[in-house]
Amino acid sequence: MTLKVGLTGGIGSGKSTVASLFELIGIPVFYADLAAKQLLVDDPDVKKEIIRLMGEQAYTEEGPNKKVIAHAIFNNPNLRDSINRLIHPKTIVQAQQWMLEQHTPYAIKEAALIFESGSENELDYVIGVRCPEQLRIQRIHQRDQTPVSDIIRKIQSQLPEEEKLQRCDLIIENNEKDMLMPQVLAIHQWLIERASNGR
Repeated sequence: MTLKVGLTGGIGSGKSTVASLFELIGIPVFYADLAAKQLLVDDPDVKKEIIRLMGEQAYTEEGPNKKVIAHAIFNNPNLRDSINRLIHPKTIVQAQQWMLEQHTPYAIKEAALIFESGSENELDYVIGVRCPEQLRIQRIHQRDQTPVSDIIRKIQSQLPEEEKLQRCDLIIENNEKDMLMPQVLAIHQWLIERASNGR
């Protein structure tokens, strides 16, 4: 049976980079945040509910108005909670189904909100990516040109990183000092051993 492994970290921690390294060594990855964005496009019930919550400006003829939705969610915690309650159960079900289709010793679900959504209950282990806050801010600013004050507010809106990491079974340091690939390979070996021993 394939072990179900979560991969999480705060915004800008580099969890997608780490996920891509696991893919390089042949481990399949389910990207929950991409699946959630796809639901905005493909799921008529999600579209209907978001329009009910936010109004017609949430969608254009081309599809979801990502800027409008992101801005509204960022500035309205109640709206963010409502949309999370709408989206998370659907992505959890998608990930469960996807996991059943995998045939590797373990498979990874990459998601920012594993603990916040309660999906850790569906997983055997969770890997956390730790990255110093200043480095996270710098990376996001360079990547998206987001104002630093907005990045800090986004970080503060998430579960504190140390609290999140305390709940993880394994940690990867992404600090530009420790190389990532040796850490990924060490965890890979550890998980292969757990899988072969039936956990």
